Amino acid sequence: MAHHLSLLLISIIALGVFSQWLAWWLRMPAIVLFLVSGVIAGPVLGWMNPSEDIGPVLSPIVGLAVAVILFEGGLSLRLHEFKEAASGVRRLVTLGSMFAWGLYSVAAYFIGDLSLPVSLLFGAILIVTGPTVIIPMLRQAGLNRRTASYLKWEGIINDPIGALLAVLVFQYFVFAGAYPGGGTQVVVELGLAILISLALGGGVGWLLGWAFNHVWVPEYLKAPLTVACVLVIYGLASEIFAEAGLLAVTVMGMVMGNMSIAGMAELRRFKEYVTILLVSSVFIVLTADLDPKVLRHLDWHAAALVAVVLFVARPVAVWLATTFTNMEWRDRLLVGWIAPRGIVAAAVAGVFAPTLIQAGYGGAQELLPLIFAIVFASVILHGFSLGRLARWLRLSVEPNGVLIVGASPWSTELARALSNELHVQVLLVDSSWHRLRTARLAGVRVLYGEVLSETIQQSLELNEIACMLAATSNDAYNALVCSHFSNSLEHDRVFQLPMYAADENNDAKVVARPLRGRPAFDESAQYEELWRHHFQSWQFYKTRLTENYGYEDLKRDRPPEAIPIAVLHDDRTLLLSPAAGGTRPDIGDTIIYYAPKRTDEDRRRARAERAEAASARSASNGDGASEEQDKES
Repeated sequence: MAHHLSLLLISIIALGVFSQWLAWWLRMPAIVLFLVSGVIAGPVLGWMNPSEDIGPVLSPIVGLAVAVILFEGGLSLRLHEFKEAASGVRRLVTLGSMFAWGLYSVAAYFIGDLSLPVSLLFGAILIVTGPTVIIPMLRQAGLNRRTASYLKWEGIINDPIGALLAVLVFQYFVFAGAYPGGGTQVVVELGLAILISLALGGGVGWLLGWAFNHVWVPEYLKAPLTVACVLVIYGLASEIFAEAGLLAVTVMGMVMGNMSIAGMAELRRFKEYVTILLVSSVFIVLTADLDPKVLRHLDWHAAALVAVVLFVARPVAVWLATTFTNMEWRDRLLVGWIAPRGIVAAAVAGVFAPTLIQAGYGGAQELLPLIFAIVFASVILHGFSLGRLARWLRLSVEPNGVLIVGASPWSTELARALSNELHVQVLLVDSSWHRLRTARLAGVRVLYGEVLSETIQQSLELNEIACMLAATSNDAYNALVCSHFSNSLEHDRVFQLPMYAADENNDAKVVARPLRGRPAFDESAQYEELWRHHFQSWQFYKTRLTENYGYEDLKRDRPPEAIPIAVLHDDRTLLLSPAAGGTRPDIGDTIIYYAPKRTDEDRRRARAERAEAASARSASNGDGASEEQDKES
């Protein structure tokens, strides 16, 4: 039995991670593959049956996992993002929730043919638009920060609120039927539970942050202690009132996420890794645990109800709630469509359905299959349509920009060449207003300040950034910047100027290799060498490859000391430091390189050589002359 359980847990984790990787490779929503993997492994092939294999501890395990996921979601809720979308978020989590509850309940009562208590519970559960689903979707969709804030804040805040409201409805009918005044008692208990959860989560979060900042906790214990506190707070609050722990851990995450805590970056990174494992594992477990017999309860009423919930009730609720706010119509349209349901909705329905069935409420046996039908439909429809709809509404940002840290004369010329000549989005950041002056006058976007400061971090739209180049004179600072951005931009898109070869062989004089970014360009592109080339009047050149003038021709014609800088592909994506990318430029690509200034004699010689080469090709192939579209930036 123990051996079988070990294999089951290993299979769940491996299947989840493989689904994440496959989704990244196929550029599709990972959550869809979780659902498909779970259904295939469970109901279809029968490889796993979590309820039987894991037993009664399955529900507590799922609850603890959801608590950690919601805490990580709370950590990501920054108040500066809320200020940008405050009006819309407030309406979505207050009026939007109430409108949605009413519309979902009415639809369930009249279309789904459910009893009134079950309809109200159905509507309350569907308020939940879980972060377990929406955050992976946002990661892949590339939405602008304002629009993403609406969906992220709504999902993370509504998750515990929807669960608590569902508990209120459930307890109301149970207690109201048990003795007079039971409903009033439930409402009072709910209010107390919310207040206690806010105080408990907020208080423990603040105390933990204070202890970290006053070095009461060693660095290696910060992450384990945080996880332990999350689980303890979840358990305590849930003992006070069912599902109140979800609200408590969310508040705890929000408080800690908005404190200036030493070592928070490492804590966030650890929590993100844990959450990735938990989200994939829990989704696979829940879908693998589906009983095929349950799905047979669905009929045309269920199909009509799912359609009304997704296509009518949600858009109408959002549109009504956000009237007379500063939300743009495009944001309202997107938010009105995107509302995927996830773990919490499925888990809450699974807990309440058996009790309602035993109590004899009409339609209770259809509650769980209906919720799962909406989970499946919303995840698949919203997962595949979010990116396309965002692009159509122009709410997404293409990650083709370049972030350059350090405004030297050379990096300023590079920024000007990329932005003015090739129309690539470039942001040049430096803590010296004087060094940024030349770039500003040249029309380059600049940002004044320390790139590692929290203020600058909040103003950066990292969704727009394809790659980052640390180009200051300090190798250690360049490495620090690369280490900071490698998590959000991925290590293979973070570059720094190379160090001297002599220093590379002396471990005592250089930053450890794992902490550095990828070396940009080639070994000759050290800061001092680039500075010298700049004052020797080197220039940036661009050449577009054609059928008659390919990459080999360019390598032959350009000076041997030229430094390859970047490749701009036909689809406007930019590959910085092409030598490090390992891909060969193709026809239609534009090559950017840094080389000595050409004299008139150099140009005449190059034209003569190209004409001679073209004549030779024409004689052998019988067509065409070479063409090089070469222009000094």
